[in-house]
Amino acid sequence: MNVSVILPAAGLGTRMADASGAVPGGRKQFLLLRGSPILLHTLRRCDACPSVGEIVVALRPEDTPGFAQLLQTESFRTPVRAVIGGESRQESVWNALRSLAGDVDLVAVHDAVRPLVTVDLIEQVIAKAAATGAAILGIVPVDTVKQVHLHEIRTTIPRERLVLAQTPQVFRVDLLKEAFQRAEADGFTGTDEASLVERLESTPVSVIAGSEWNIKITRNADLALAEFLIAREQPHLAQPESPSAQQEPQS
Repeated sequence: MNVSVILPAAGLGTRMADASGAVPGGRKQFLLLRGSPILLHTLRRCDACPSVGEIVVALRPEDTPGFAQLLQTESFRTPVRAVIGGESRQESVWNALRSLAGDVDLVAVHDAVRPLVTVDLIEQVIAKAAATGAAILGIVPVDTVKQVHLHEIRTTIPRERLVLAQTPQVFRVDLLKEAFQRAEADGFTGTDEASLVERLESTPVSVIAGSEWNIKITRNADLALAEFLIAREQPHLAQPESPSAQQEPQS
């Protein structure tokens, strides 16, 4: 079974922006995490998966030269290539999805800024999608969840009926393409790939237990947490460089 991984990495990282609107050190996928860009950590995790046959990274046009230089610093088992992303995550994934070869069976979409996903979790969700057609990682929230309106609580939502979606999210290629085509025709924008597949109502999306360590680096505090977690996981890695060194690759 041929599996391709799509990493949408064309985002501007606005939730990490400072008061001026800029992300300190450049776009978050290129910020350094213990000496290497976040995106490179994520690529290493995907590359280590035996089931993965290709990795496609969706980038902004101005980031492609720097990404090419970044690839030259590593020796990957898996072929890695770049495509031009869009103005939204959905557009970026759709561009990458349409670039896949005709013999691909499953596609796994993974956040470029989730660098701590384990090989075991990636393999588990791929295996589940191979059996059911659609599967994602998810964790049960530990906090009580309230539904509010105008800063007033309306109801408490039972946690046992909720999961916090993570990635990778893995689907049969034909199913995901149909979901994107339907969304495009309807002018619908989803928050993740599963939300597009759910609208088809043809294939239930299965959930595999994810990990609290599989964090998405969205805000500045997440970067500090990722530094801590990866130091515990891989204490042999080099110490992080100074903040002044945190910048995107030179184009």
